[in-house]
Amino acid sequence: MKLEKKRRLEAAGWKETNVQEFLNLSDADAQYIETKLALSRRLRQLREQRRLTQTKAASLLKTSQSRLARMEAGDPSVSLDLLVRGLFALGATWKELGQAV
Repeated sequence: MKLEKKRRLEAAGWKETNVQEFLNLSDADAQYIETKLALSRRLRQLREQRRLTQTKAASLLKTSQSRLARMEAGDPSVSLDLLVRGLFALGATWKELGQAV
């Protein structure tokens, strides 16, 4: 944002902040969300590296293609354990899991 615009907004009472502060998230909540997003990104990368379609990968995970799409998109309805199980089902190692987060 341009400095002049920022000054005008601050003079009008606006405050620049980050998502964590705006949503009043604790550090633990923010780290949890970042962990889920990192695992979601890694799931997609791993599927693409293995040259699998979402449909084929979903069958390996014993889930639907739409559920896998939500997993890869970081949908909040997807649990952390489902992401971890999905990564292992696609062949991820403990080391790769650790590197993802």
